[in-house]
Amino acid sequence: MSDRPAPLADPHLLFDPAAGRRDIVILGSTGSIGTQAIDLALRHPDRFRVTGLSAAGGKVALLAEQARLLRVNTVAVAREDVVPALKEALNAQYAPGEPMPEILAGPDAATELAASPCHTVLNGITGSIGLAPTLAALRAGRTLALANKESLIVGGPLVKALAKPGQIIPVDSEHAALFQALAAGTRADVSKLVVTASGGPFRGRTRAELAGVTVEDALAHPTWAMGPVITINSATLVNKGLEVIEAHLLYDIPFERIEVVVHPQSYVHSMVEFTDGSTLAQATPPDMRGPIAIGLGWPQRIPDAAPAFDWTKASTWEFFPLDTEAFPAVGLARHVGALGGTAPAVFNAANEECVEAFLAGRLPFTAIMDTVSAVVDEHGTPARGTSLTVADVLEAETWARARARETAARAAVEARA
Repeated sequence: MSDRPAPLADPHLLFDPAAGRRDIVILGSTGSIGTQAIDLALRHPDRFRVTGLSAAGGKVALLAEQARLLRVNTVAVAREDVVPALKEALNAQYAPGEPMPEILAGPDAATELAASPCHTVLNGITGSIGLAPTLAALRAGRTLALANKESLIVGGPLVKALAKPGQIIPVDSEHAALFQALAAGTRADVSKLVVTASGGPFRGRTRAELAGVTVEDALAHPTWAMGPVITINSATLVNKGLEVIEAHLLYDIPFERIEVVVHPQSYVHSMVEFTDGSTLAQATPPDMRGPIAIGLGWPQRIPDAAPAFDWTKASTWEFFPLDTEAFPAVGLARHVGALGGTAPAVFNAANEECVEAFLAGRLPFTAIMDTVSAVVDEHGTPARGTSLTVADVLEAETWARARARETAARAAVEARA
């Protein structure tokens, strides 16, 4: 492995191990990752100063409250139409004469903010719209705490072309776990990566038993509290497929040496098996503040970032093989990851459209992966090489979304017939 290129994320290669208080920009501040990052920053003002916040624009009152609590310099919203409401919300939060933050607005606002002066950009945006901010942060030389896995999935070659060794710190719980476990050995010592999956709310069900599940059933995750899209991706195990691709890109480990195992308790977040037969597991109670603290603070650890286990209480930890027939998403993700090019973007975009259709009641649960698979097959083998551009990704996504909507509409009609 020593002759392979340096991985995007490596605990031994620190892009900028600056000590002292770090200036942080949080993208997606009103979402699950963003609000927990803000909680961490407020509890550790000696470690972090948040200078900028971005959000889609659906929760302007919360965004204004966050801006006031953190005294940020800049707030950004993707929706220009909410700027009047945001200004009103900021006026309600700030005292007369108190300096208020600059407002950036529009589809490129988060991208502009990602390039602003700071130490670390936490990209907590959901979906492939996070690609442009990811590229902007890397291009500007910021340390990137990456929770937006989709930007790496759809733009892998673009990200790899920009990122310096150690510039990316993963924030997904699984990849933060791998990141920490990998610190115990050299790259040549690694035998395989083992990514754990909770199994979601439908663990143990057959494909036939999944046919009639409802949106409410799918949103009832047994161990994690997440947004609706991520929760549905957990129910289909698409999230685990994306994480396999992400692990391959972050750590430069071949797909055949990345395994998925079902672990219902979600205590062990992932494992690294070394060539001497040893396996190191990173374990904490399910809480995203721990991975966020790794992303923002590494190589330093943040005291009391998240709860620890109470080892005086008995507990049982279980591990099961993945049912690939009932949950084909991981296998399909390996396929598109190996194809490369625009195939991962097609997979991700088609899935986003199908999840939206399922949440709206227009598509049965099992038709999500059937539709995604059909769109991937129609897309075929993409062009390979290093010539991938942002325009290529956007074009592939636009095509995949249109084909997914058309295919999903036919599937919905057939399901009602």
